[in-house]
Amino acid sequence: MNVDVTVVGAGPTGLMLASELALAGVRTRVLERRTEPQRDSRALTLHPRSVELMDQRGLLDRFLPLGRTVPGWHFAQLPTRLDFSVLDSRHGYTLFIAQARTEELLAERARELGVVIERGSEVAGLRQDADGMDVEVRGRDGAVETIRTGYVVGCDGGRSVVRQSAGIAFPGTDETLTGVLGDFATIDPDALDAARAGGVLVAPMEGGLTRLVLIDPERMRVAAAEPVTLEEFRTSLTRVCGTDCGVADPRWLSRFGNATRLAASYRSGRVLLAGDAAHIHFPAAGQGLNTGLQDAMNLGWKLAAEINGWAPPGLLDSYDAERRPVGQLVTENTEVQTLLAELTLVRQYQRPGAALRKLFDELLGMEEVNRTLAARVSGLGTAYPAGTVGTAMAAGADPLVGRRMPDVGLKAVGSEAIRVYELLPAGRFVHLDLVGDDPDLAAAVTPGWGSRVTTVTVTGREDHPDLDGVTEALVRPDGHVAWATRTTEVGDRRTERRAALVAWAGTPA
Repeated sequence: MNVDVTVVGAGPTGLMLASELALAGVRTRVLERRTEPQRDSRALTLHPRSVELMDQRGLLDRFLPLGRTVPGWHFAQLPTRLDFSVLDSRHGYTLFIAQARTEELLAERARELGVVIERGSEVAGLRQDADGMDVEVRGRDGAVETIRTGYVVGCDGGRSVVRQSAGIAFPGTDETLTGVLGDFATIDPDALDAARAGGVLVAPMEGGLTRLVLIDPERMRVAAAEPVTLEEFRTSLTRVCGTDCGVADPRWLSRFGNATRLAASYRSGRVLLAGDAAHIHFPAAGQGLNTGLQDAMNLGWKLAAEINGWAPPGLLDSYDAERRPVGQLVTENTEVQTLLAELTLVRQYQRPGAALRKLFDELLGMEEVNRTLAARVSGLGTAYPAGTVGTAMAAGADPLVGRRMPDVGLKAVGSEAIRVYELLPAGRFVHLDLVGDDPDLAAAVTPGWGSRVTTVTVTGREDHPDLDGVTEALVRPDGHVAWATRTTEVGDRRTERRAALVAWAGTPA
């Protein structure tokens, strides 16, 4: 076997996945058909859950100085913003950072972990058998090399060659609506209020650039493949908001559409999909890149467990069971947001469309509605169902199971960590002993699972309502809770603990 995993695509999803695999000691190779890193940035944000993931791996200090935090975010460009700051997170904000910068930082991380990123390498074909896969790779010189690999993960975008080669269906809807974006070095700042009033998204970027994003009713049926010209952009701006905003010196002009598709499965044997290869949609609320990063965080440790030989039954399949429903929710809410925007642009629906937007805006003014949608768009509301692994444990599972572990402050025996997330950079399970009344705890966990599970006895922690009465918890490498108990009797807790460890971390070594 030349390599354990071949990741196809060196965008944010592929680089995040490669880093997660390498962190677990998996030999990983990244193939990228582009010869140079992406200069232009379609995505500009890391939402709260993605920021938490960087925090969990000790990477946040690399990202924060290069971005700008924004506490509110939009839903369908409605006037009332989603309030991320009220959510249960230390990172209740969107980090405004260009995709190109995110890719640069993740590539740096991957290389530090020994990952080889091969640019100018394009997948020409895949064949899988019971023992592995043959991947045909066309290099820069046109020559085709066949490499042997254990698994292939397609992180190669909406036109994924990996997905097509594996025969995975990609059902959904074709493009019916397009918008345009432009990054400009020259712009009239005094005209930007008029642009915003006309529904144009205005986003300041690094390097003195300003991004404008709009949908022109008279050009919204133009195919996304048709190039955008500066003249078209100026004309559309004038039509939409009464001024061309003085735009000049475009760094990048692009058209994007609302084609929406979700892979029928995220796994077919030894082939797996993540990011845009698994789901595409209109870029409403900036969820695409973030969903891909969260796919990678979920898949990385599970695929590594399979390769390293300790994955319990069903662990790798739980990737599809957990992440495909998330992809479904994202594609659905982006379709809703797109419709709310489109209705006001179609003449016969303008009046009822405006009324519908007004109604939605009023609903966003209600705290519970705003919080619900903010949790969904931010990724902080993602909770996986109990029983995706170890189905027998689903019955009577604690309410914490499947949810994000609260990042409470703590004091722990033999640890310098002062927060839960500071226990997670190694990408292992973390077993939290919150009561310290079992003298045989270390002897019960460390010999069998010590290479997979870090046991921490907590001597003090911040109060958190979700943790009231919790005596022990097993936190997954991706920060979600695998098991929690409020049982106080030590003997019963030992039985629960062992069952949870076997179900999630495999049989003891």
